[in-house]
Amino acid sequence: MKQLAYKNTKISYTDEGKGTAVILLHGFLENKTMWDKYVVTLAKTNRVITIDLLGHGETECLGYVHVMEDQADMVYAVLIYLRLRKVVLVGHSMGGYVALAFAELYPDHVKGIFLLNSTARADSEERKTNRDRAIVCVKQDYTNFVRMSIANLFSEDNREILAKEIEKTKKEALKTPLQGIVAALEGMKIRKDREVLLHFAPYPIQMVLGKKDPVLNYDETIDQIEGTEVELTTFPDGHMSHIENEKELKKLLSDFLKKV
Repeated sequence: MKQLAYKNTKISYTDEGKGTAVILLHGFLENKTMWDKYVVTLAKTNRVITIDLLGHGETECLGYVHVMEDQADMVYAVLIYLRLRKVVLVGHSMGGYVALAFAELYPDHVKGIFLLNSTARADSEERKTNRDRAIVCVKQDYTNFVRMSIANLFSEDNREILAKEIEKTKKEALKTPLQGIVAALEGMKIRKDREVLLHFAPYPIQMVLGKKDPVLNYDETIDQIEGTEVELTTFPDGHMSHIENEKELKKLLSDFLKKV
């Protein structure tokens, strides 16, 4: 684990291997440890960097709202610090929103984007209302909110089968400070729609979705890639493909990195 100072804030990251630079960005309530098993595989042929996003893991909070552009600027600061010119961005859920914000702000530094259980669209009015509700809930009962939120990301069929993994994920999620959770919810709620990137990006984009994702409506999400060159892979499970479909995802990621 390495650290750097950014705007008087401690940023935590890891840096392993040599080759194509790959930045792995975790989702909401997650941290860089979600990628541990993937780093082992991918670092054999690539330079793999994992970063704790603002207010998550061992990275401190920068403010009361972390907009996706704030997160992207921080990722860019890590790039500059490590003297990386072009990178492949892999983002799970909120990490995908950050990857797209980065691609809009720093297009010359992107070699490819891998969106995992994520979307380029802004929140619908209903989602915004749900974020506000979530903010109220987490302030009232932090532990219960975090535990429930994590369980609800898996497809129902997997909740028993993956009970051990889910418990481990909850433990990591409970390391996220309240301020980090609220700042992320506020930031996701007001994020921009970046669907245009899927249509005009000059680099390859791969999208991975779960057919039974309880968070992202599958049909609504695939609708945004119609008429684009985005490659889609569909898994039969939920929002946590990195756990629910680990073996298949490792292969898919490795193949994508060979192509870029």
